[in-house]
Amino acid sequence: MKDLFIKRFLYYKELADKTFEQLNDEEVLWQYNPESNSIATIVKHISGNMLSRWTNFLTEDGEKDWRNRDSEFENDLHSKSEMLEVWEKGWKVFIDSLNQITDETWQKEITIRGEKHSVLDAVLRQLAHYPYHIGQIVYVAKMQKDDKWKTLSIARNKSEEFNIEILKKHKPQEIQQNSSPVCYAKSNEIRDDYKI
Repeated sequence: MKDLFIKRFLYYKELADKTFEQLNDEEVLWQYNPESNSIATIVKHISGNMLSRWTNFLTEDGEKDWRNRDSEFENDLHSKSEMLEVWEKGWKVFIDSLNQITDETWQKEITIRGEKHSVLDAVLRQLAHYPYHIGQIVYVAKMQKDDKWKTLSIARNKSEEFNIEILKKHKPQEIQQNSSPVCYAKSNEIRDDYKI
């Protein structure tokens, strides 16, 4: 089960990493308005949460005395490289901690702000929390990049082609030799330009 969780978390990390690749210093520091968070600020918060929750997670409360959560929302990073250092530091602590989990650890009781949780529940909380913020990162980046944005998912109006490629990869026996993306690889009556 641990490997499945790590796989899922790393998938979301990769979405953010691919977003960062498209951005420069100015774009990671940009705020829509004073009440909005820049991408760098969201990264600070995610990393701060990871460092607090997952440092000595089996023996210490997940809300550390040394954490200053409010400061995570100050837009005080100065560059993309500084932001990436903060990002990687949090992920290292988090993934290293997940790797410590054994089959027996999942039901162990830990605390976050004094509230009791199983390790499994604490991990599930983060599986909701981190992708939530990564979605914000992607959204803010897309707003800035506009038509220069390189999609991280299925491109607009390309769902059928994507489905065919997935079928080719995972179930090639189900794809007819003469298939069409328009009909999900099921029709023999297609134009030549749709043949695979």
